[in-house]
Amino acid sequence: MTTPIRIGIIGSGGIARAHASAYKKMPLHVEIVAVADSLPGRAQAFIEQEELVHAAAFEDHRKLLELELDGVSICTPNFAHHETSVNALNAGKHVLVEKPMSVTLQQSIEMVEAAERSGKMLTVGFQPRYDPNMSLIQEIVQSGKLGKVYFVETGGGRRRGMPGGTFIRQELAGAGAMADIGCYSLDMALNALGYPKPLTVSAYTSNHFGTNPLYHREAANFDVEDFGVAMIRLEGDIILNYKTSWAMHMDSLGATMFLGTDAGLKVTPAGSGPWSGVWDGSVGSMTLYHDVVNQHIQSSIPVIDHGLNLFDEKVRDFVAAIRENRPAPIPGAEILYNQAIIDGVLRSAASKREVTIELP
Repeated sequence: MTTPIRIGIIGSGGIARAHASAYKKMPLHVEIVAVADSLPGRAQAFIEQEELVHAAAFEDHRKLLELELDGVSICTPNFAHHETSVNALNAGKHVLVEKPMSVTLQQSIEMVEAAERSGKMLTVGFQPRYDPNMSLIQEIVQSGKLGKVYFVETGGGRRRGMPGGTFIRQELAGAGAMADIGCYSLDMALNALGYPKPLTVSAYTSNHFGTNPLYHREAANFDVEDFGVAMIRLEGDIILNYKTSWAMHMDSLGATMFLGTDAGLKVTPAGSGPWSGVWDGSVGSMTLYHDVVNQHIQSSIPVIDHGLNLFDEKVRDFVAAIRENRPAPIPGAEILYNQAIIDGVLRSAASKREVTIELP
């Protein structure tokens, strides 16, 4: 009989419930051993609500990490991603941390360094990667069909879809829309390109909606951006135009586009309604623009109807990587570039000038 993978969960909010649900669908392969939450009573309440009858509750995540565990899901608010991930890696546990990776670029660097020192996996929770349509986009872009890709536009906007709580406080979240939903669109574009290194960023951000009581019930506490746009120079002489919004008086910020010397690819997100229009979901349509015998042709690429629960696929792949001793499915060393861009956006917007991205 296969020995179960022993998992700890740090944090007990809504995202932790999604992790627990995914793990519980693998009962023969996974055992949730412990849950930690710094707020008294919350871990035990989570264990009871999720019926984790054999799990232990902790208020100090460091006590949880003293247990014999194979892996840990980090489901805390953004500000705690760094400390809990580094502590888990130093304790010899594999780590699945929710996005965004951290609050600051330096924290992400330290997380990657901890993974390298420990020899343990640090993977970041970008579940849209598990949509087979995302793999198809990557395949098209990297096949050479587009020729030399020189310009990419990505991002998305909700007409009205602003969260609250820890998401809107800079000291707790690090950034607003750029980190919360923008990181997904960055990953989509950068992953398709093979994650080229970002070089410079010129950006603008604002929070006209979040700070207005007409649009947000927590306007007095809102101190992150609800809109941002940036021009990013990437290695390989590629320009990336990046834009994201939690709220706006518009139906869309447009599709994602890959412009190449031989063809172009246009991709729209799936979904409808005021919270849609961003890349935290699936693909709505894909169109290839190319020339055939001097005729302008646009070919619709069929969207794969997969029926997968992408979140479950993310957690399942983490478990499989532990069991099979595989590298991190979505390695922190790769997502470091994603975090570096968000950091560059915030620095450029604050200084009102272009900034250079420097990575170790």
